[in-house]
Amino acid sequence: MTDEQLSLLIEGCMRNDRQSQKMLYQAFYGFAMGICLRYATNRYEAAEVVNEGFFKLFTNIGRYDSSRSFKSWLSSIMHNASIDFYRANIKRNLTDDLESAPEIEVNATIEQKLAYDDLLAIVQKLPPAYRAVFNLYAIDGYSHEEIAQMLHISSGTSKSNLFKARAKLQKMIIDKQNGTEVREKLIVNINQSGG
Repeated sequence: MTDEQLSLLIEGCMRNDRQSQKMLYQAFYGFAMGICLRYATNRYEAAEVVNEGFFKLFTNIGRYDSSRSFKSWLSSIMHNASIDFYRANIKRNLTDDLESAPEIEVNATIEQKLAYDDLLAIVQKLPPAYRAVFNLYAIDGYSHEEIAQMLHISSGTSKSNLFKARAKLQKMIIDKQNGTEVREKLIVNINQSGG
């Protein structure tokens, strides 16, 4: 999409033109979904956040500053929609208190073998409090103090949740790798015995 086409769509959205809104939504849905999937438990949840984010975008399109990148603005809206969704759904999970796990070193080759979708699926299995902190810190680059303000938690809780998230992720990656090796050995044994 050219800058001129994007400008025309944005102008249409400012006039509440449904066709322009639909075209903008379709053009940037994949980009928005990529952001929201990192925070959501599943695709259904991510789609809910994407829709909420686009609702906020269309409601506030008049505030868009054309001197700024549209993708950057959309990214911050989706990021904030994800955090809002997290806040609304975390109250029941915020007190989830797993025992502290020792830090486990993960072999870099294991991480390299996992495809992006595999990593995303593993991150989505984290409890919401851990997943949010992990994404904000490790992916988005926020400090623990910034995360604490965004999620209404202490910076100590942010650090603790990051530590626990990393430990759980490392264990899940190792378990996944071990499961893959076991399946591969079974397939080899089955193929060898099948003659």
